[in-house]
Amino acid sequence: MASAMSNHAYISIWCKDFSEPHILEQFGALLSTVPISAADRGLSHLVIRAVDAAESPVLEQDLRAVPLDANGIIEMAKDYLNGDSAYEVRAKWDLWTLDEASRWQLQAQPLELFCHGEDYADGYWREFGHLQVDLGFEHFFTGHAHLLGYQRGEKPAPQSPEEQKFLASMDRAENLRNYQEKTAENIRRLFEWVRRIEKAVHVKQLKLWSEGEENFEGRVEEILAAR
Repeated sequence: MASAMSNHAYISIWCKDFSEPHILEQFGALLSTVPISAADRGLSHLVIRAVDAAESPVLEQDLRAVPLDANGIIEMAKDYLNGDSAYEVRAKWDLWTLDEASRWQLQAQPLELFCHGEDYADGYWREFGHLQVDLGFEHFFTGHAHLLGYQRGEKPAPQSPEEQKFLASMDRAENLRNYQEKTAENIRRLFEWVRRIEKAVHVKQLKLWSEGEENFEGRVEEILAAR
């Protein structure tokens, strides 16, 4: 089941003003909205790249021993401000997760946040945004096998013993109801974060998308509306 659940979900943000003097200002505004996990103390990694992803990082800092807030990250990055640079920050946030024992746990899950200067990687920002968030696994918000929402698909044939066990457990109404409720709670956490981003960042356009769903935003709204 791991391969079926490996798709990721993203937020892409295009800003109203992303000229070089405002790059880190906008990135700092995004970082200030991150819902840091209760188990963590801040932002845990910073990587700065120049020109494109094939180049070795010009700065790479593991901050897990001394996590920083948004202001600390921007202070560290300001000497590397350039329109052909990209900035990457890692953190964790809390999402409801179904563990191997079929118990729901509110657990820290990894996040990656990116900032792309307009001259970086031949205008990478045009497709993926000036700012981008890798939210982690798509199934935290969409569930697996289209079991959730109004338009539930036909249950797929299991591809592994793990998947067979999971699908069998969802034949119980209580388990499926919990799956719906916990996934909806994850969606609410995502939407609350998006609202904070829209208030903090000078957003021109914001897009929620994923690797596995043609219309990720529509899919999660359907799951949230279902009872």
